[in-house]
Amino acid sequence: MTMLTSAYVKRREEIETYFDRTALEAWKRLTSTEKVSGIRETVRAGREEMRLELLSRFPADLTGWRILDAGCGGGALAFELARRGAEVLGVDLSAQMIDHARAGLPEVDGPGHLTLVAGDMLGDHGRFDGVVAMDSLIHYPRDQVGAALLSLASRTTRKMVFTLAPRTPLLATMHFVGKAFPRSDRSPAIEPVTARTLLSGLVRDPLMAGWRVGETYRVHRGFYISEAQELIRS
Repeated sequence: MTMLTSAYVKRREEIETYFDRTALEAWKRLTSTEKVSGIRETVRAGREEMRLELLSRFPADLTGWRILDAGCGGGALAFELARRGAEVLGVDLSAQMIDHARAGLPEVDGPGHLTLVAGDMLGDHGRFDGVVAMDSLIHYPRDQVGAALLSLASRTTRKMVFTLAPRTPLLATMHFVGKAFPRSDRSPAIEPVTARTLLSGLVRDPLMAGWRVGETYRVHRGFYISEAQELIRS
């Protein structure tokens, strides 16, 4: 694995603490059908739109595919991919969120299979036909995102579909203001990036030979702003 720098490990631990303990109940409600506040309702709607967009990047019949859902959360996206026939491994830093997903998801009906495990999305999980990472890379700075994609690409044969936080005035302001709060009161900051610069540089890396940048799609619902990106292997 190419990513276990001390900076990455430190950031990963911060994210794990937040999602596994600090905000666990809030995320359980957000990913359920329970009534939530108006702001969180826009986030829920934005995440649903993005989930459907990411699903649309994969064939309707995924029989024979092995897919990694990197940062699977409650498992909704991983479940739908498995329903299409894929063998899906969902990995999330939060062991409690994985337990919640296992308890809440029904059995996959059909030839697909879903396995959910707690751990690092960049761990040694074998090779995959596809990778999906919805709102899991957005908490890492640009250099770590690039290194993560390089690591995942070395084990992926067809495509990677993921989200990044676009560099917009609103997100830049939120990122700046968030640093004014005491560290104990902060959620892990979203790290806005300029996707075109990141990805165009990435595909020029010799380790990414054969990869090209696919389509992009932005979702903006209230406080939810995220951009679907795609890397495709020829």
